[in-house]
Amino acid sequence: MSRRCTGFGLIELMVAMTLGLVISLSLTQMLISSKDTYLSQTASANLQEDARFVLNKMAQDVRMVGTFGCLASVTDLSDNNDFAAVFKAPITWHPGARTLTLITARVEKLQGEPTWTVQTDCSSSAEAYSHRKGAGELSFPLHQQTYAYNARRAELTLNNRALISHVSDFNVLFGVATGPFEPSIGRYVENPGDPGLIRSVRISLTLADPTDRVKEQSFSVVSALRNRIP
Repeated sequence: MSRRCTGFGLIELMVAMTLGLVISLSLTQMLISSKDTYLSQTASANLQEDARFVLNKMAQDVRMVGTFGCLASVTDLSDNNDFAAVFKAPITWHPGARTLTLITARVEKLQGEPTWTVQTDCSSSAEAYSHRKGAGELSFPLHQQTYAYNARRAELTLNNRALISHVSDFNVLFGVATGPFEPSIGRYVENPGDPGLIRSVRISLTLADPTDRVKEQSFSVVSALRNRIP
């Protein structure tokens, strides 16, 4: 009496193992690809978040440039009479050094003493001091904010303190009017010559990914000056 043999043969087993290996390799490749995509998107998002933080802060400072009180003229009583010069040019850009200097009024409380304090009665007198003088009708604390690009260290600093790293480029252009009483912007220039013609500032920033997962990304923001510049 014959008995029927059941089971898998060697060839069938080898075919099944080969198919299983191919499927496993395909799934592994899909997982690796998905992980790489996730890491690239995360790196890109981190660059965007860093750029958004820095550019928003700089735009905020730009908007507050020229807030020197209620009056158009300020008597300089500061040490070494250094306020008179910045009063005429509260925003300066040095292309060679890649340094942007702003004289701004800040609403929120900052650490340390202000660079200058303007005290005024908003009717007849306004005086600038290097340090807080004391009680007055109105006091405007002013801070000198210096943003500098250090190409050797690939970082942007604020008042000599590191603000953001992995910076590939930093540039500033000024939107200037054709005349002192013209509100609209005629062109963008690197050196406006007359600060009184500045209507807006365009700040550009290029960041590199430290993990090299994404290419360098460039970001920019345009901020209008809210306040007058003498």
